[in-house]
Amino acid sequence: MTIRTISTAPIDGQKPGTSGLRKKVSVFSEPGYLETYTQAIFNAITPKGAVLVLGGDGRYFNRKAMATILRIAAANGVARVIVGQDGLLSTPAASHLIRKRKAEGGLILSASHNPGGPDGDFGLKYNIANGGPAPENVTDAIVACAQAIDSYRILEADAPPLSRLGETHLGDMVIEVVDPVSDYARLMEDLFDFDAIRRMIADGFTLRFDAMHAVTGPYATEILQHRLGAPTGSVINATPSEDFGGGHPDPNPVWAKPLYDLMLGPDAPDFGAASDGDGDRNMVLGRGIYVAPSDSLAVLAANAHLVPGYAGGIAGVARSMPTSAASDRVAQKLGIEAFQTPTGWKFFGNLLDAGRVTLCGEESAGTGSNHVREKDGLWAVLMWLNILAVRNLPVAALVRDHWADYGRDFYSRHDYEGIDIEAATNLMEALDANLSSLPGQSIDGLSVIDAEDFEYTDPVDGSVSTGQGIILTFEGDARAMLRLSGTGTEGATLRVYLEQYAAPDAAHDLDAQTALSRVMNATRSLAQIEHFTGRTVPDVIT
Repeated sequence: MTIRTISTAPIDGQKPGTSGLRKKVSVFSEPGYLETYTQAIFNAITPKGAVLVLGGDGRYFNRKAMATILRIAAANGVARVIVGQDGLLSTPAASHLIRKRKAEGGLILSASHNPGGPDGDFGLKYNIANGGPAPENVTDAIVACAQAIDSYRILEADAPPLSRLGETHLGDMVIEVVDPVSDYARLMEDLFDFDAIRRMIADGFTLRFDAMHAVTGPYATEILQHRLGAPTGSVINATPSEDFGGGHPDPNPVWAKPLYDLMLGPDAPDFGAASDGDGDRNMVLGRGIYVAPSDSLAVLAANAHLVPGYAGGIAGVARSMPTSAASDRVAQKLGIEAFQTPTGWKFFGNLLDAGRVTLCGEESAGTGSNHVREKDGLWAVLMWLNILAVRNLPVAALVRDHWADYGRDFYSRHDYEGIDIEAATNLMEALDANLSSLPGQSIDGLSVIDAEDFEYTDPVDGSVSTGQGIILTFEGDARAMLRLSGTGTEGATLRVYLEQYAAPDAAHDLDAQTALSRVMNATRSLAQIEHFTGRTVPDVIT
C-alpha cells in the first residue's frame, strides 16, 4: 500500500483555546479540508506507534470522515485505532474507552448539540490520555500546526467497513471495532445500585427518556429498558439518525418541547430526561417540574453519598462561571472545596485528576463526575434515578426539600443568537472598558457592587486563562454573567446568565423570570444590549 504526501494550504478555522473545530458540513467536505485539519492534529501530537480511540455521534458525514481519518492515521504510523461499531461512540463512552484501554488519546466526531444533516454542522476534537478534551497547550499547538501546514499524508487504500466487530488491518495499522455500549454499561453497573433502581421501576415508577434521534439511544435502550426493566417505549427517538430526525439535538425545554410538555401535563410519568447529539448533556424533569442544570448539580452533590460509587463522600464540586452558585452552598455545608472555572469541560480535568473534585457541572446541561473526563448525560440520569430510589420521593419533592435546606438560586439564560460578530464584539469590549465605573451604579434601585472580567488561575498547574466572560454582582445576592458562545457556526451568540438567590425561608415557587426581572433589566441597560444588537428580547430563554 502506498502512502501519498499531498500538498495543501493552511487553514485557520479553530479558535485558540477551544477544544475542537466546528464548521458547516459544507466546509468540512471541501476537498482537503478534513485531511488538512486531521494532519494538523497528528503534527501536534506523537502519532507513531500510538493507540487511539475513534468514534462519533452518527451525524451526517461521520462515516466518510472516519474512513478518511483512518487512512491518514495509518499513513502517520498509528499502531491501533479502537472504533465503535458503525462509527458510533458517545463522548462519555469514548472518554471511558480511552481510559480503560490506556490509549494515547482519541478523535471524537461530533458537533454536540448542534443540528446535523447535509446543511447542518460537523465537528472534530482531540481528547488526551486522561479521556478529557485537550488542554489549551495542546489545542493551541493544533491551531499553530493548522496555520503552518503545507501537506498531509494519506494511505492509498480503502478503509474497511466498521459494521463487524473484531480486528482488521489498514496497512500496518490495526483497526479494532468494538461494541460501543458494553464497556460503558458495565461502568454504570459498577457505580450505581441497579437492583434498587430495578425494584423502583418494578413497583410502578414510570419514566420517559428522549434520545432525540442521537447517539444515546442504544445506550439508554440497553441500560434503562434491558438492564433496569423499564417497559419498551420508555426510551423514545432511540435510533440514531444522520440529521437527528430533522430536529435539533439540544436537551432543553425549547428543542425537547414534546417531552417538556408531557412532563408538565396531566399524563406525566414520574421522571423524564433527554440527552443531546453526542450524549454528554442532559435534561431532567419530574412530574410538573423542570430541574435547572445548576439545581441538578447541587441536588446530586448533596445526595451523592446515597449512591454506591460515591458512598465515601465527594472531594469537592466544580462549576463553570456561568453556572449558579447553588452547588457552592452544598460544598460549604459539606465542608468540601468548591471551584468556579471558565466554560469548557477541559478546565475540570486537572481538578479531577488531582482528586480535588468529584462532581462537575455546567449550566448548559452538562453534569459529570470523576468516572470519566467528559460530561455524561446518561450518567446524570442514572444518578437521579438511584437517589430517587433511596429517598423514595418524587422529583419535585426532592428539589423543594433541597431549596428548604439550602435556599434557591433562581436562574435563567437568555440567548441572543445570530448576532453580527462585530456588533457582539463591540458590546463586550464596551462593557469591559467600563467595568471600573460600574460599581455603585444603580438601575431601578438595584446597585452594582462588583464588576469583573473573569480570570482563572488553575489551582493545580498555575496556568492562567483570561477574558472568560464578564460578571456583574448586584446587591441582594444577584449576579449576571455575559459571554460570547463558541459553539455555533453562524454569527455570534451572546449569552446572558441571570441569578438571584432566595434564602431557605423565602418564597421559592415564584416564576423564575419574575424573580429575575430586576437583575435582567439592570443587565440589559448596563450592557446596552439593544443599542449594540438591535434586539429588544432574547431569541431563546432557558
